[in-house]
Amino acid sequence: MEAKKSLKAVAACALSVAMLFAGAACGTSDGSDDAASSDSGSKSSELTGYDVSSVQKDDDIAKLLPDYVTKDGKLTIGMDTSYAPAEFLAEDGKTPVGFDVDIAKALAQVFGLEADPETANFDSIIPSVGSKYDIGISSFTVTKERLEAVDFVSHFDAGSAWAVKKGNPKKLDTSDMCGAKIAVQTGTVQEEEANTIAKGCEAEVMSYKRQAEAATAVATGKADAFYADSPVAGYAISQTDGQLEALGDVEGVAKQGIAVKKGNTQLAEAVQKAVQ
Repeated sequence: MEAKKSLKAVAACALSVAMLFAGAACGTSDGSDDAASSDSGSKSSELTGYDVSSVQKDDDIAKLLPDYVTKDGKLTIGMDTSYAPAEFLAEDGKTPVGFDVDIAKALAQVFGLEADPETANFDSIIPSVGSKYDIGISSFTVTKERLEAVDFVSHFDAGSAWAVKKGNPKKLDTSDMCGAKIAVQTGTVQEEEANTIAKGCEAEVMSYKRQAEAATAVATGKADAFYADSPVAGYAISQTDGQLEALGDVEGVAKQGIAVKKGNTQLAEAVQKAVQ
């Protein structure tokens, strides 16, 4: 299911971030990672979120929600808060911020519910949608494999991009990553693609639970390159004070979506209408 209209100012803000970094590469850092850049945490913490308090409840849309979603008065959202600028933690190390968080809060406003974003490992979110979480919003690329487990309301397009240490000391080329140590986040589309590359030649895939760790690995020389969503990549590069740079162009632009319980057309329709 695709939401063809945007969340007005909120979604426009999110899309502008994506387009701003569309030519950049991948990775992220946040305040809890002190190795990637001593400055990155403080910069990330300056982002406190978009004010969605003016978004009004829509009674007709709210009525579409299943009882199990509304019974506690909260919209529980699973997200991996290590993926700036989409979803990450503020300076206090507890408060989720980022454009996906803003979208989640705006959806909750439309539903007349309290937004409850919960931090989780990226690869654990989709299996928990419909049980632990009402929905999942965590920069999910819509893939055939994921559609076997959940349904999606697509709302955003993003590509994949590479980042290397400043100056590209290993002289890497995106068309030939043989011999490279590639850092990725566990469970991502980029991990799958990196493993495909590794099968065709001698490349080492280094998987990390958190995207910030993948970026840190490149900044500290443990890995030669990292591969992630293009908006996240551009943000990471901007946060590392020149330690990282983009490599090549953005690849494989695809839809990202909000994950809902498989087969729950009622909830999917409510989310779609709320996004519109």
